[in-house]
Amino acid sequence: MKNFLVKFSVIVAILFFIRPVSANVSLVVLGDSLSAGYGMAQSESWVGILQQRWQTTHPDITLINASISGDTTQGALNRLQGVIDRHQPTAVFVELGGNDGLRGFVPASIQDNLLQIIDKLQQSGAEVALSQVRIPPNYGGRYSDMFAEIFPAAAEQAEIALIPFFMETIIENEDLMQNDGIHPNRSAQPLIADIMEPYMLQLARGELEQ
Repeated sequence: MKNFLVKFSVIVAILFFIRPVSANVSLVVLGDSLSAGYGMAQSESWVGILQQRWQTTHPDITLINASISGDTTQGALNRLQGVIDRHQPTAVFVELGGNDGLRGFVPASIQDNLLQIIDKLQQSGAEVALSQVRIPPNYGGRYSDMFAEIFPAAAEQAEIALIPFFMETIIENEDLMQNDGIHPNRSAQPLIADIMEPYMLQLARGELEQ
């Protein structure tokens, strides 16, 4: 009986230490049309490509695309509790603000919404990373600069990682853009997936540095 209890205790201890390593991770992408796959099936988006890829390479990570085309920071804030309740994310990548900028919303209001989103996610226990977002300079150089400054300021205040804007290199190539000059096309999606995969893996593993 004594030997049995010893063996049982050893097994329980092993399982206790193994569990955090093998536990499944729920990684949510909370974004707008740039992540939702505007003009195409969601499965063709960069998130959809990573979802398919990770089924084989990282089956312990469940990647969920909670992005909606046209969404604003206020819209995402309004639906956020539903996203948390439904997916119970371990980690969240926030890619929002572009539509706010294109509509000329007040930068301070955009930043406040982002901080509320981040705070609510952190209170739920999720690891959070924020995407840098930029808008075309033809919307006004002064406003574009003020808009770009929102994201590093919010990330610094919330003490989270800021991920470079994945459209920076894509937008320079007309062959990778849709006719509107704003959204990436199907050809761009695998390239974005390659750009984002290292960041998403680090975020999922809690290894992304500020």
